[in-house]
Amino acid sequence: PAALLARLHEIEASFGRVRAARNAARTLDLDLIAYHGIATAGTDGEPALPHPRMAERAFVLRPLQELDPDWRHPLTGEPISALIAALPPDQRAEALEDDVK
Repeated sequence: PAALLARLHEIEASFGRVRAARNAARTLDLDLIAYHGIATAGTDGEPALPHPRMAERAFVLRPLQELDPDWRHPLTGEPISALIAALPPDQRAEALEDDVK
């Protein structure tokens, strides 16, 4: 996971991302959300897995559900459908139409 996250950061940098401040505006943001069911605390250079705020974000959960409808959170065991159902009403993510150009 650490090597993959490092590669994601390289890709971000190639698109002009500069990591000046945490949560600053950015040209591209690539996150490692989950990795083969591994759960880590994010110490000793390893990323925190699954991503600590993934369950709060519709824009993460809805696409993940499309990719793997049977996915379960590695720490809680909750199915992705339950995580989506627990999202607050202000969390929305809608698919783009297929004919968007």
